[in-house]
Amino acid sequence: MNKIKNSDWQHITESMHKNGYAIISGILSDDECEILKSGYDQSDLYRKTVVMERHRFGLGEYKYFNYPLPQLIQTIRTHLYPYLASIANSWFKALNIQLDFPSDHKAFLQQCHANGQHKSTVLILKYGEGGFNTLHQDLYGDLYFPMQAVMMLSEPGKDFTGGEFVLTQQVPRAQSKAIVLKPQKGDILIFTTNFKPERGTKGYYRVNMKHGVSEVKKGKRYALGIIFHDAIQ
Repeated sequence: MNKIKNSDWQHITESMHKNGYAIISGILSDDECEILKSGYDQSDLYRKTVVMERHRFGLGEYKYFNYPLPQLIQTIRTHLYPYLASIANSWFKALNIQLDFPSDHKAFLQQCHANGQHKSTVLILKYGEGGFNTLHQDLYGDLYFPMQAVMMLSEPGKDFTGGEFVLTQQVPRAQSKAIVLKPQKGDILIFTTNFKPERGTKGYYRVNMKHGVSEVKKGKRYALGIIFHDAIQ
């Protein structure tokens, strides 16, 4: 996918190292966003629906896609992964974690399957007025990829208000730091699944992070979540 290939990966990599997140603007067209949203009610596309308030996850709904994924989603997931695998390997090396991610996403999914993780984790999320998502991490099994992505399918300020993307960073021996992000329709937000390396006086250490969505004040907010590892359940 040329838009991903032609992105400024040096800047994206620097942002991931420094902040644990990066925004890539304008990856999806308006039409592509609307096509993904229009598929929300096509039940055959999905393996599971989760009503968030039933599990105290927040207020809203999300659906996990079946395999095979829609072609557009499959293409984005496949093309994003190699760039992120390179960043992930540098993180794990800095933290002395003995795990090396293959450069090919199919090879990584084979590792997931060998670990008993077979189910798709790509999901579409819908929030109405009052909707929100509590702070969490998307792990789904012992083998997980340390970065994931969200594609914004609705336009902030037009389709909805509120509903900001929130990251919290657990600062050692201090209060947690909150980060509020506002990706626009068609943007991809890449962020850490559960931690990032931080340089200290004695080398690198882990900084744990969680993510969520603040309360939607008006309208409807749709987003697509791309998680690169498969799930046990």
